[in-house]
Amino acid sequence: METEFIYWRHHTLPGIKVEEVCGGENRPVSLWKEMAYQVYSENGREGYREIGHFRNGAPFLIGENGRISITHTGRFLAVATLPPTPEVDLSEFSERAALGIDAERADREQVLKVREKFLSPAELEMIPASDLLANVMAWTAKEALYKAAMHEGVDFAKDIAIHSLPKLGPAVPVYDKSVFDPIRTGEAGCVCRRQGVSFRVVLLRIGRKHRHTCVFPALREVRFLRAGL
Repeated sequence: METEFIYWRHHTLPGIKVEEVCGGENRPVSLWKEMAYQVYSENGREGYREIGHFRNGAPFLIGENGRISITHTGRFLAVATLPPTPEVDLSEFSERAALGIDAERADREQVLKVREKFLSPAELEMIPASDLLANVMAWTAKEALYKAAMHEGVDFAKDIAIHSLPKLGPAVPVYDKSVFDPIRTGEAGCVCRRQGVSFRVVLLRIGRKHRHTCVFPALREVRFLRAGL
């Protein structure tokens, strides 16, 4: 039986939009990615939308001026979008429009084999090798920060510091501040030294296999909870 593609626009706090595409399990992986991007493009509120890339590889929506960030792993695609910032050059890093998103399977054991390459000595002490989920969370946080920094040559172990791991958000379809408040629980704790900006990091659950990391500059008053399936 062929599985249809599923498009989902998640409930969030004002200031961020997260859309995901999954399903299509019977499609070849090479074809799946192309079809998933097509599903995303066809579900714009104002009609068809097209993704382009700057010379540095950063994605953008053609004809629009809001920052986007993209992640895909296996048969899963997610796109995060900030509100329009016409005053910002989206081809360059800006504190006003910094955004990064990353997703990874929670059971991806390969992360443990490279933890010495992306974690600093202090982080290796803080995050035990026996805790697979913590290592996956750290990896996705650093990958999202790397995307947000928009800076070539970033060394994950030396240039991105994790001071504390964020709390994993609940997999609920509606945001409930009484259940999970990333501001009240103090989920800040990652810094990208190359840009000298502290970022607020919130980890958000997605289904049973994936975890999302969305990153914002700490100076912004943008907070949100990514609702899970």
